[in-house]
Amino acid sequence: MSAVALSAASLFATVAVAENQDKTAMKADMVMVGDIHLSAHWTRAMLPGQKVGGGYVTITNNGGEDDRLIAISTPATERAEIHEMSVVDDVMKMRPLADGLAVPAGETVELKPGSYHMMFMAVEEPFKEGGMVPVVLTFEKAGDVELMLPVMPAGTKAMDHGKMKHESKTN
Repeated sequence: MSAVALSAASLFATVAVAENQDKTAMKADMVMVGDIHLSAHWTRAMLPGQKVGGGYVTITNNGGEDDRLIAISTPATERAEIHEMSVVDDVMKMRPLADGLAVPAGETVELKPGSYHMMFMAVEEPFKEGGMVPVVLTFEKAGDVELMLPVMPAGTKAMDHGKMKHESKTN
């Protein structure tokens, strides 16, 4: 086999392994508590020494009553908050939502990059790609929900829903 053919075969194998790892990492299960359904939960890998990170999740309220995400906690950090990010006059602004985040009845709210998100602060051990970060989301009515956030590569912009495996699990 020529050197070019060997290089191409090696590159193909490397890409295939990377794609398989990516698909495996994106298999975040759907978690349900009452009428609240949580899916597409994830976080990004952090750089060495980085002390803050974000977490993301899609929250669907299939019930007839509004609910509210009022707190986030994790043993992976000293402090976690629910944040809103917006751009006003070309300036990015981020702030904690002191009253939590409303999840209206019959609607879906996405915590995603550039919008609402979980903010992890004072992180001692940066999140590593391929790992998992345990979090507890506390809802006003539905109560506590435990999630394991898969740690995606540092540059990940959004969860690829097409590669996700959705399973139901009741806590």
